[in-house]
Amino acid sequence: MTVSDTYGTNSYTAKELTGLLADRLDVTFTERESDYLGVYFLATLADTTRLQVQPNAIPGDNGEDDLYDDEHPDVSVLLLMTSSAAAEPLNDELSAVGGLTWLRSTRS
Repeated sequence: MTVSDTYGTNSYTAKELTGLLADRLDVTFTERESDYLGVYFLATLADTTRLQVQPNAIPGDNGEDDLYDDEHPDVSVLLLMTSSAAAEPLNDELSAVGGLTWLRSTRS
């Protein structure tokens, strides 16, 4: 089973959030760039939990930005966490980050 959690913030830029999370969680984020997402940051933990920090505004086809998460247009930065099992201890740690709000969880 895969668990995906989405968090959002307006308190930090994507780069600022990765710095904060890197210190709190003792992980290293790698800056990446894609045509679809633009610049984003990725960290994979030892248990294969994946943390991706990215702007909600992503490059659109017409030269204007689109929203990655159009259900939350008011959120500027997203943290997408994917794990192979429920990562409740990590969720607790993320929930303690000021300005970071849990938006939703899906299981597949």
